[in-house]
Formats: sequence, C-alpha cells, structure tokens
Amino acid sequence: MSDIATPEATTTIKTHLRPIDAAGLAAFAAKGKANPGSRGTNKVHTVMEGQYRSLSYVGNHAPVVVDEPLHLFGEDTAPAPGEIVLSGLGGCIAVGVTAVATWKGVKLSKLEVFLEGDIGNPAAWGAGGALDKTPPEMGFQAIRVKVLVEGDAPREVLDEIVQHANFYSPVANSMRNPIPFSIEMAA
Repeated sequence: MSDIATPEATTTIKTHLRPIDAAGLAAFAAKGKANPGSRGTNKVHTVMEGQYRSLSYVGNHAPVVVDEPLHLFGEDTAPAPGEIVLSGLGGCIAVGVTAVATWKGVKLSKLEVFLEGDIGNPAAWGAGGALDKTPPEMGFQAIRVKVLVEGDAPREVLDEIVQHANFYSPVANSMRNPIPFSIEMAA
C-alpha cells in the first residue's frame, strides 16, 4: 500500500452566455439577403429637465438619463452625451460579436467591450467658444475599442469574429462614414 495520495478526478464546468435564437438570426439574415435595401427607424424623444440633465425616452423603456460632469456645468448625475454614444457603439459591437459567433456555431463564455473616445468641444457648443472650428474638428477625434471575448474557439477564430462584427456594425459604420443629417424646428 502506498502513502502517495491519488488525485481525484476533476471536472471543469464551463458556462456560456445566454444564447440568442440561431434560427431567428438565420431568418433575419435571409430577409436581409432577399431585400438588401431594407431599413428600420430608431426613434428617441429627449426632454430637457434642467441644467444639462435630460431624459431620452425609447419605446416603453425607462428613460435614458444624460447629464454633463461638474466641470462642464452639469450635475454629474448620469453619463455625458458622448459617453452615451460610446455605450451605443459598445452595445452594437457586442450584439454583432454575439450574432457572428452564433452564425459560426461558437459558444461565448465572456464578452466585454472597453471604449475610449477623445472628444473636443472648444466651441463650447457654439456658445462663444472657438467659433472658427469646423464640424470635422469637433466631436470625437479618435475612438479606441478593445474587446475581451472568450468562447469554445481558438483565439484566431474569436479575433475573426470581432473583426467581422466591427466591419458590419451599423453604429460603428455610422460613426466612420458621413451620413445625411438634418435638423429643424418641430411643428
């Protein structure tokens, strides 16, 4: 009889993120393939509460609160508008990574998106600041995104999924490409 303990069998349990409906995704993709010109419309109603705090209503959801930090004359009660924009970008990239992973049959166990954006407002929203600035000189000047993703595929496949999701991200492409933009007084 030996005094050496024998190792017990170990079991590794790996959990995966809650999956999306793969059949529904395939049907949605087929619909887009059949009608590549189709578009949807996102609608938001924003109401100013006072100072720089506003509430944006989207469908039947709780309002998204937006504010500015103290150094920009807000109360710092909520994310700033630029941070909300980055949140939308992060959400869109996460949705894309999830969709592409599902399409490729990869189960994800972790997905996090880290975003940084260098933003300038030297014109003070047009209220007497550097009024010689042009639109390309204002707003985000650089955005950096890092994606932490783990799943049941090699790192090279996960990287391909992230790059594919980035290429097809509606929000990322809205930020990368000039789009028609109009603003007018409401009736």
